[in-house]
Amino acid sequence: METKWLEDFVSLAETRSFSRSAQLRHVTQPAFSRRIQALEAWAGVDLVDRSSYPTRLTAAGETLLGQAVELLAQLQATRNMLRSHQSAGQDMIEFAVPHSLAFSFFPHWLMSLRQRFGAVKCRLNALNVHDATLQLSEGNCDLLLVYHHPSQPLQLDPERYESVSLGRDTLAPFARADAQGAALFCLPGHPGRKIPFLSYASGAYLGRLVELIVKHASAPLALESVYETDMAESLKAMALEGHGLAFLPTSSVEREVRAGRLALAAPPGELQLDIELRMYRERPGVARRSKPAAQALWDFLAQPQASIG
Repeated sequence: METKWLEDFVSLAETRSFSRSAQLRHVTQPAFSRRIQALEAWAGVDLVDRSSYPTRLTAAGETLLGQAVELLAQLQATRNMLRSHQSAGQDMIEFAVPHSLAFSFFPHWLMSLRQRFGAVKCRLNALNVHDATLQLSEGNCDLLLVYHHPSQPLQLDPERYESVSLGRDTLAPFARADAQGAALFCLPGHPGRKIPFLSYASGAYLGRLVELIVKHASAPLALESVYETDMAESLKAMALEGHGLAFLPTSSVEREVRAGRLALAAPPGELQLDIELRMYRERPGVARRSKPAAQALWDFLAQPQASIG
C-alpha cells in the first residue's frame, strides 16, 4: 500500500469528485481511479459508493477516512521531525526540474546565478513535468523550475504556491544541418512529401505546446511521426543524427546551432512559440519546508534584475 493512495482517498472524500481530485493531484482521471481501486483491493472492501452523485464513501470508506487522516498527519510529523535533525542540510536547496531544463538551461543558469548571487549548494531531481510538479505539491523539494505558457498552466493553487519569472525561451523546429548549413528537413515542406517527425510522447508538456504550434500553422504541416519520447534531449540527439525534425527549446540547441550541426527548420519567426521559465515554491504561510538558504535565494530571484532575459 502506498501513502499516495491514502492522500488520493482523502482528496476524493473532500471534493466528492473523481475529476476534481485528479486535477488537484496532478494525474489523469483514469490514473486517479486506478489508484483508488488499488486502495480498495488492498483493503478488500469497496470504499466508494459509485452509484451516487456526488461521490460518497461507503461505511468502510468513512472508517478508513478517519484513520487515513490521522496516519498521514503522523507520517508528516515524523518526516518533519527527522528532517529537523538534519541541520547540516539546511543550506542544501532541493530543486525539482523537468529533463528538458535539467540538461541544458539549469547548468548555465546556476553558473550565472553563482556569479550574481553567490555560492549555492543544491540537489537536482530531474523528472518529467508531471512528477516534478508532484515533488513540490507533496513537499519533497524547495523549488520547482518549469516552462510556462498561458495555454497550459500548471494546476497549482495560487493561494498555496507563488512563482517568479526567470526569463523566456522559444520552442522552434530544428533539424540536422547539411554542408551548406541548411536544415535537411524544413517546414512547411513540399506537397506530397512527408517530413519525418521526432515527437514528444503523449501528455508531455512540450508536446502539448507543439500541438498548439501545429494547430495554428497557416497551412497543414506534412509531418509523419517516426520517433516518440518525453525527453527533449533524446529528440535533439535523434535530430543531430539526421533522423528527422524536432521542436526544441532554443536554449537547448544554441551550441549545436553555432557549430553548424543543427539548423532552424522553418522560416525565421514562423512556427515558433515563446515560453516563460518560472520558479515555484510554497508560500511561506503554508510551506512545509523552511530553509534560510532557499528563502534568501527566493528573495534574490524576486528582484527584477534576477531575470536572465
